[in-house]
Amino acid sequence: MAKKQKAEVAVEEPVVVAPPKKEKKPTWQFKDRQYILKNGLSPLTYTIKSRGIFWFDEEKGYEREIKYTLNQRSPFVDEFKGDARLDHITFENGVLFVPKNKVVLQQILSLYHPQRNKLFEEVDNEAIAEDELDMLELEIEALMIAKQLDIDHAEAVLRTELGNKVSKMTSKELKRDLLVFAKRNPELFLDLAHDDDLNIRNIGIKAVENNIIKLSSDQRTFTWGTNGRKLLTVPFDENPYSALAQWFKTDEGVEVYQSVEKKLK
Repeated sequence: MAKKQKAEVAVEEPVVVAPPKKEKKPTWQFKDRQYILKNGLSPLTYTIKSRGIFWFDEEKGYEREIKYTLNQRSPFVDEFKGDARLDHITFENGVLFVPKNKVVLQQILSLYHPQRNKLFEEVDNEAIAEDELDMLELEIEALMIAKQLDIDHAEAVLRTELGNKVSKMTSKELKRDLLVFAKRNPELFLDLAHDDDLNIRNIGIKAVENNIIKLSSDQRTFTWGTNGRKLLTVPFDENPYSALAQWFKTDEGVEVYQSVEKKLK
C-alpha cells in the first residue's frame, strides 16, 4: 500500500517593517550669548518678566509655566526638583551678557520668553559677520568695476547722482567721485553700471544740454534743435530721457542717435 504524501504548505516569510525614524531635535549650542533691548533702548537698568511666563508645548499639548531660577536645570516649573531660588532678568545699559554655563537663562531668552524679538533680541554675531562680509565683497566688486569704466560710462553713472554738474567736471574729478559713489552705495552703483540703457540715456541728456535736441517745457516732446522737427512724444508718466533712450533703439531713432553721437564728438 502506497504511503500518502503530506501536502506542502507554503509558508510566507514575515515582512519586516522598519520602525519610523525619529527626527533628531536640534541640540542646544553651548556658547556665550548677548541680548540687547530693541529700538535703541538703553536705560541704566531694565528688568523683564522672569516668572509667571507660559509657553505652549506642542508635543505635550498644553501650556507650561516658566520661571528663571538659579538652582534648577530646567526653565519649566513642572520639571523642578526641590525648592526653587528665583532670580531677576536685568539688562544694564540695554545689554545683557549671558555666559554659556547659564543655559536655563539663555533658553528662556532665546526660545521661550514672550517678549523675545519684540522688546529684546539675541545678537547674532555670525549673521552680522556674514552681512558685513557680503557688503565688503560687494564694495570691492563695485570699486573694481568703477576703476575700469571709461570716461563716458563714468559720466553716465554719475549723472544719475549729480545731474548736469558732471558736464563741467574734469576726468580726474569724474573718476574720484565715481569711486566715492561706488564705495558709498555699491549696490546702486552696480545696478547703474550694468544698465544697458544708461549710456544711451546719457547721450540724450547731453544732446539736450548742447541744444542738438530740444525738450519742451512740459517735458512731453522732443524736437530737432535746428529746425524744430518733432522727434518723439513722451508717454504719460514716463521719464522723458528713459523714453528717448528707448526710442533711440527703434528703426527711426537709430539714425537720429548716430547723428547725435557724431555732433557730440
